[in-house]
Amino acid sequence: MTAPARFLPVAAALFTGIQVGAALVVSRYVIDQITPANLAMLRYAIGFLCLAPAVVLISRQGFKRQDIIPICALGIFQFGILVALLNYAVRFLPSAQVALIFSTFPLQTLVLAFLLGKETITFTKTLGVLLTIAGVAVTLGPDLFSTSSSDMEWTAILAVLCSAFIGAVCSIFYRPFLDRYPAQNVSTLAMLASVIVLFGYSAARSELASIELLNAAGWSAVLFIGLSSGAGYFAWLWALKYLPPTRVTIFLSLGPISSTVLGAFFLAEPVTLPLIAGIGLVVTGLSIGFK
Repeated sequence: MTAPARFLPVAAALFTGIQVGAALVVSRYVIDQITPANLAMLRYAIGFLCLAPAVVLISRQGFKRQDIIPICALGIFQFGILVALLNYAVRFLPSAQVALIFSTFPLQTLVLAFLLGKETITFTKTLGVLLTIAGVAVTLGPDLFSTSSSDMEWTAILAVLCSAFIGAVCSIFYRPFLDRYPAQNVSTLAMLASVIVLFGYSAARSELASIELLNAAGWSAVLFIGLSSGAGYFAWLWALKYLPPTRVTIFLSLGPISSTVLGAFFLAEPVTLPLIAGIGLVVTGLSIGFK
């Protein structure tokens, strides 16, 4: 790849990092009007409708039969369960905190890749890990050990950590399929699988009726989340096609920054010194650890 071409996957990963934070803020705005599963379903239904024409018009390459089920499974976890967990978490935590905890995604990717024999852990990576953990601890501060923290808040924190782990697993196991097929094809199939499962889940729980509660502002928020997510996850998978997983996921550290700025501007969420210090430590740690 030429120098400009090598920059394109980096730009795609950069866009994804910013988009994650923006989507979290908008999700927090609309989450009181819709269930987490329905929001995730609409999010990727819109994303699927955006990407499907590209598959039809640009690349009609079919999938081998043995690859369809693994790609669908990755999509269900990546676009369904992961996002539903994040949507649940933003009910009980500020979007900036959710984004910051989710920024352990690259850290979990590194550890998992090491355990699978795909990465080595050096001194700088270890230092990055420690700084990242310190950033999360500084941000949450007394709430980590406060007896006044509700069970729902602790459950929300666990949900975000689980969603980051799912993302780490998927970021590693997507690569073989991205080597075989165009990124838009993999994205579209993965999103379709997640939409079908989320629709079935909502129907089984009789939650589809909650969609009717969305007002005009709520629908505008859902459309923004869906359109940006379609573009964001295509960019993420496309970047994974050309860059190692840890190089791509490091840009998710931008999520807390964009979430903090947008959350303060649109939702009047507080921007505290511990939060700023925590974001600084996380970004510094990831920068050092994944050079």
